[in-house]
Amino acid sequence: MEGNTKKSNANSSSGNNNRGESVVYDYGRLKNSCGYCKSTGSTSIFHGSWADSITVDDYQDLLDRGWRRSGSLLYKPEMEKTCCPSYTIRLRASDFVPSKEQQRVSRRMQRFVDGALDVKKSVEAVEDPGICASACKEVSSLGTKETSSVTKKEKNMGDHITDYLSEQVDNVVWTCRESGQFPCSVQLPKASVKKVSQAKRKLLVEGAENLMYSSNIAFQIAATIRQVQSIAKDASQSAEDNPLPPKIIAEKLAASLDQLEKTNSLSIRACNGHINFYTAATQASSNKDSHIATISQESATGRKGCSLRNSSLHPKGKRRRLEIRLKRSSFDPEEFALYRRYQINVHNDSPDDISESSYRMFLVDTPLVPVQPSGDDRVPPCGFGSFHQQYVIDGHLVAVGVIDILPKCLSSKYLFWDPDFAFLSPGKYSALQEIGWVKENEVYCPSLQYYYLGYYIHSCSKMRYKAAYRPSELLCPLRYKWVPFEIAQPLLDKKSYVVLSDSVLLQSGESSQPLVSGNVMEEQDDDNSKNVLIDVE
Repeated sequence: MEGNTKKSNANSSSGNNNRGESVVYDYGRLKNSCGYCKSTGSTSIFHGSWADSITVDDYQDLLDRGWRRSGSLLYKPEMEKTCCPSYTIRLRASDFVPSKEQQRVSRRMQRFVDGALDVKKSVEAVEDPGICASACKEVSSLGTKETSSVTKKEKNMGDHITDYLSEQVDNVVWTCRESGQFPCSVQLPKASVKKVSQAKRKLLVEGAENLMYSSNIAFQIAATIRQVQSIAKDASQSAEDNPLPPKIIAEKLAASLDQLEKTNSLSIRACNGHINFYTAATQASSNKDSHIATISQESATGRKGCSLRNSSLHPKGKRRRLEIRLKRSSFDPEEFALYRRYQINVHNDSPDDISESSYRMFLVDTPLVPVQPSGDDRVPPCGFGSFHQQYVIDGHLVAVGVIDILPKCLSSKYLFWDPDFAFLSPGKYSALQEIGWVKENEVYCPSLQYYYLGYYIHSCSKMRYKAAYRPSELLCPLRYKWVPFEIAQPLLDKKSYVVLSDSVLLQSGESSQPLVSGNVMEEQDDDNSKNVLIDVE
């Protein structure tokens, strides 16, 4: 292979016996188009190496210097040159405090396992035209009742519908952002659809008596975009002078909802920046120029929340068995079939682009030298190395987390899951389980304290979720010190590349004179640059 060969023996550097030898080939500077900002040129610049083998101790050290692996390729972004600087992000598991949303994800899974979550009503009721018609009859009857008392059954039905409508609007917002109608770099708020009270309907204009639900998400999106653009202008960055007004945003969302398959149950109209949901009775009298859409069987992204096939297998009231299995990284045909389904349905990959060889190279092959349990407190019961963590419900493979277990951390690499179970938020749930795993195994291996979430790119809205696991830290790209995210965030709001530890040093009164990096592998001439493809998280 090209480049220099570097060897190290884990015995000499870490004091741990029988952990093998690292054999790494230096590739120098590599370039690629960026999967985050979707650049067409080779703007993603990083340093690459190929590992025939690498000890878990050496790879842990590389993680703490900003490196990461894709299969056997080791790479590190050249932070001052690359288009999207990527900061290593981690969390001390014992300090983790779950947010309300994260707690809801855990409770929802528990209710599903206990058989208390009615999948048909909460997700699929509106997917089936017959069920949807029945549900909308109840909604209509609620709107015409003279009494103000609402039965428990009606209230539950209303909650199911508002949750579903909120999800539909969220999906449309996501689609608009991905298509470039909204800025991709802005983290947009979640939609909330609320029931319009009977008293409020009476105060509205004629024709509003059948208005059942409404959302002001367009106003929130407009305010968020305006705020971000204001910050960008203050930082002398390019920004649009005329942000979209709420009225236009609402019309865009309504127009996108219009693409959904119609079931003639509820109609949706944009009205002065609001997105309003009406019962079918108003369709005949609706303004012809209004944007009208109906609830559909599929979300705006083309993915079903949960198919009738699976919900019928797991009706409400039947307990389910959830198994979380940890196994060494190896090729599994069932996992590969799930990976193909996930990439096609969630990421819209072409089936022709998903090969067994590319899957093996990305998620199965690993240069990490496995370490078996030692029976002492230096190694957890499962050992160290690369693993696949399977989530199995009633014998059905639902999700697979690809992880590395190292002396100081569990490093999360990738997750793929069954699109039929999207309503359980597999990504969030698996992260919570991995954090819990670190907590449990710190008892057996005290050095294993952290959960690494890979890279964090502040300008990439899809990565903002990583900072939601608090209190997280980002790695300073120059001094390799860990900086609390709360300190790093306002700095990254202004510049994409920041020497994060400067702010900490200034607060402590120390000098912020830049240090020379000791990593000679980073010093390469542009003439030696090569193009290479790596996988995006």
